[in-house]
Amino acid sequence: MTPANLAEAVLAAAHAVFDRRGLDHSVLPESVTLERPRNPEHGDYASTVALQLSKRVGVPPRELAAALAEELARTPGVKSVDIAGPGFLNLRLDPAAAGQLAREVVQAGQAYGRSDRLTGQRVNLEFVSANPTGPIHLGHTRWAAVGDSLRRILAAAGAEVTSEHYVNDAGAQIERFGQSLYAAATGQPAPEEGYAGEYVTEIAERIVAERPELRDLPAEEAVPVFRDRGYQLMLDEMRTSLERFGVHFDVWFSERTLHSSGAIEHALGRLREQGHVYDADGAIWLRTTDFGDDKDRVLIRSNGELTYFAADSAYYIDKRERGFDKCVYLLGADHHGYVNRLRAIAACAGDDPDFNIEILIGQLVNLVRDGAPVRLSKRAGNIITLDEIVDAVGVDAARYSLARSSTDSPLTLDIDVITRNSNDNPVYYVQYAHARIASLLRRAADLGISRTDDFDPGLLSHERENDLLKALGEFPGVVATAAELREPHRIARYLEVLAGSYHRFNDACQVLPLGRTPVPAELTQARLWLVEATRVVLANGLALLGVSAPEQM
Repeated sequence: MTPANLAEAVLAAAHAVFDRRGLDHSVLPESVTLERPRNPEHGDYASTVALQLSKRVGVPPRELAAALAEELARTPGVKSVDIAGPGFLNLRLDPAAAGQLAREVVQAGQAYGRSDRLTGQRVNLEFVSANPTGPIHLGHTRWAAVGDSLRRILAAAGAEVTSEHYVNDAGAQIERFGQSLYAAATGQPAPEEGYAGEYVTEIAERIVAERPELRDLPAEEAVPVFRDRGYQLMLDEMRTSLERFGVHFDVWFSERTLHSSGAIEHALGRLREQGHVYDADGAIWLRTTDFGDDKDRVLIRSNGELTYFAADSAYYIDKRERGFDKCVYLLGADHHGYVNRLRAIAACAGDDPDFNIEILIGQLVNLVRDGAPVRLSKRAGNIITLDEIVDAVGVDAARYSLARSSTDSPLTLDIDVITRNSNDNPVYYVQYAHARIASLLRRAADLGISRTDDFDPGLLSHERENDLLKALGEFPGVVATAAELREPHRIARYLEVLAGSYHRFNDACQVLPLGRTPVPAELTQARLWLVEATRVVLANGLALLGVSAPEQM
């Protein structure tokens, strides 16, 4: 029996009690929440539902708790229900009902943990969105890990998710990139506010190899060629780096298309129809101060030049007109000022900024080795690149370490720790639990022992088995909560708890009939089901983070 099944039983018991007593069913919640008691002696799960409902129906909480306990005691799989304090319900499951969860997990396989919590939601998830003027750097890498994990988690909770990378391929930075490439190709210094680093020279040399005549052309003819070809080569490199990191985008959206397709003019017309566009000082403005922004924003300058904000407005409206009811932006710490202005765009477009748009801000990442900051990149000059991080620690360690902490807080990654094969390395600790199970299953196969369809779940009554079953039962709820709160780190922290439960089980409960201690065949079968259920959940959880589940380490 999963916590979700037990919660449904508690709610069903409440409905039955209300029926018998003629109480108002409208005060009953759609669902109830169960908690794990801090002291295991108090039971497997606890509920405060009697306390929550007593005032609404005018029944003393202990009296209502007693009626609920009587009803729940008749529920198959519930061993006992005790009343504590002013009306807490402490529930214990029958070992057979608890152990049956192992079968449910194994039979569900990769589907275990998935739900329909967010079914019906169409989510556009935009993350990384790095300028195509340089390699993916460490800050982008955090969003790559978090964003791709969130994509997987949202899908597991039933949402229809499209991952999107916004390519800033219009504007001054692209022009400066073209000028920087031309300067590198002709032996000139980079222009003011231009781009430097070995990668600029590398790309310039590749372009010259394709078009040797460019060096002899006037700058006004050569720079556009360097700009357009350099942009494509940089974009290809970014795609390759991200794919190597396990991150695939469904859509690479070009900012240029907003200008060439008329999308900006269309968006400005829609915003004007909503009554939030006005003219002043020769410019065209959006009245965002009506919706929490600190100042109104210019859409078209007095010289007729479009602003970045005009493109941002058009991009949001384009997403909504593509059918997405939730637009989620994952932005870096230097974009904190974008929150109110993006929300104001949604409001000016006639949307609900508390529903249709979400902006998540991630904090900075630092990398250290031997207690000292890691040197800057030789290739990129003033940054550490995604490829260098992967080369240093591997995809699994990088993805897991970047996703396991809340994005609200700055993060320092110690290369020495996340590459160490020891229990103080979280990713190793979790992956080792999976590899340890795989090793046990190989030993079982060598002994000619395999799981049979029939086993007695009631045999899984050891304290460590009970702890492990409880942890397994929590996985679907953890996934649903991580999706709703947009917090992938909850998956990582859960996996560490589960891995700890398994390691303690493995140390206390012998599974195979090896050595001098005989294990009854029936108990071996029950524990093999439990072990396989744990392997399934570890693999499913790691997959949500884009991390492998190794068979051996």
